[in-house]
Amino acid sequence: MSITFHPELKERFPDLEVQAVHLTDVKVEDEDPELELFKEEVIRRTRERWTLERIREHPNLRAYRDFFWRIGIDPTKTRPSAEALIRRILHGNPLSKINTLVDAYNLASIETSISLAAFDEGKLKGQLLMRTAKKGESFLGIGMSHPISLKGGEIIITDSERLIAIYPYRDAEYSKVTRETRRVLILACGVPGISGELLEASAQLAVDYIKRFCGGIEA
Repeated sequence: MSITFHPELKERFPDLEVQAVHLTDVKVEDEDPELELFKEEVIRRTRERWTLERIREHPNLRAYRDFFWRIGIDPTKTRPSAEALIRRILHGNPLSKINTLVDAYNLASIETSISLAAFDEGKLKGQLLMRTAKKGESFLGIGMSHPISLKGGEIIITDSERLIAIYPYRDAEYSKVTRETRRVLILACGVPGISGELLEASAQLAVDYIKRFCGGIEA
């Protein structure tokens, strides 16, 4: 399964890139004691490496914030995911415990400062397309109690049947990773100013962490 860009979107953001990786035969659990220990190691490294001032100045995180402003999202209210995770650690708040696969790739996002996403590939249909949303399109994000109606102009990812993400910060409830997931699509979510090499390295680290705690084979 590949992801393509609508020509209109590519013309608007010619430097927009996404790195996709597929894993099969993963085993997702609610938690893993070894993963919890590894979280503490990543938290320690993060506190040694980052300060709130460095977050404001770091070129990767600044690129995400600049992109958010360009697409009409206030990044001081809706933080890019990597920045939100790093800030959570610096403020002394625990990382959310979702499941072993999501928790593993979140650690890769923290370590690389690149936003990552994961989808249950077994639920996706056809080819993926990134495009701008039409006014009134419906989207049910993870944790939402009811669908929202899009204003139009948001950047979205769809399969052949439905919306699976508002790019690059909100994924759909329908295709989220659960304990039943066996095939997963990992996306390293680029924005202008983030190189393809950085996206590839981030995706590979996510794969390494997922395979460490959930197994799996690169497809």
